[in-house]
Amino acid sequence: MSWQHVTLGQRVLFGTGEAAAHLAAEVERLGAQRVLLIAEEGIADEVTSKVDVAARVTDVAPHVPLANAQRAREQAAGADLLVSVGGGSTTGLAKAVALTTGLPIVAVPTTYAGSEATNVWGLTEASRKTTGSDDRVLPVTVIYDAALTASLPDDLAIASGCNALAHCVDSMWAPRADPINQALATAGIRALSSGLRAIGSLAGREQTLYGAYLSAVAFASAGSGLHHKICHVLGGAYDLPHAQTHTAILPYVLAFNAPAAPDAAGRVASALGGDLISLYDEIGASHVLRGVPDVSAAADLILPSVPVSNPRPVTKEDLVTLLAAATAGLNPSGAFA
Repeated sequence: MSWQHVTLGQRVLFGTGEAAAHLAAEVERLGAQRVLLIAEEGIADEVTSKVDVAARVTDVAPHVPLANAQRAREQAAGADLLVSVGGGSTTGLAKAVALTTGLPIVAVPTTYAGSEATNVWGLTEASRKTTGSDDRVLPVTVIYDAALTASLPDDLAIASGCNALAHCVDSMWAPRADPINQALATAGIRALSSGLRAIGSLAGREQTLYGAYLSAVAFASAGSGLHHKICHVLGGAYDLPHAQTHTAILPYVLAFNAPAAPDAAGRVASALGGDLISLYDEIGASHVLRGVPDVSAAADLILPSVPVSNPRPVTKEDLVTLLAAATAGLNPSGAFA
């Protein structure tokens, strides 16, 4: 065996109903005096009820438009801590501020996006999404509270959980895949598939949140594989909903890569307890891609981003086939026959 692995340093606090208390303790531990809260209206008021908030940014949008990031950076003047409460778009905006200011982040996720456990940032300008990695954007602390996910509608919770599954699957063959992040991804798939099957219960949401964390840690270490490259390009170019797009694309990337990566595909199937489409059917997840008007043009945009380490070579024709199958909602197992 010969491999290299990097584990990112981060404090994680997990406890149902404990978010407000955990946040107050972290603000005190970090010695913060001026907290900038980044959150949409709603649940953040309860989470921050025990801390003093100096200012608040509510200008949250999917894929973090550059203009939104610039406005938030201006509001960060004088702050000494960023607190984000919300889904992946909220965490992403906090990361955009940290990228240029160096301010620490305490992240309180309310979905299963996983961005809180990675050092990956993304910004969108002129329909092009740019991503990168920088340790300045990794939250110093993540506070997980399954009670905060209770207000998610089931369809959004399922899509968000399947987005986390995509982190796990992509980690099996991403550019920096190794036995450690593959083990984390495998455990993440087990937790997510179990949790998603019981997403209507608190125990199911706790398992899904735990699996989302494992998935993000694996992804942060392994890097972006074919699946994420496709989804990042599509999301930026067509302003597609993040979780639903990842959910739709995942079965097709798995079906495309599986013949060239049988060991990885076998681990995925074993952890799922079957095939991915069976899980989708059981939980009501959709593998229909919507919002891409021209799959050939989309393939042209994606092709330059395809990782050279992908288990099998990828041509424009392959991408057209994949996107066309996803748009039609075809059975992934027969899409590449």
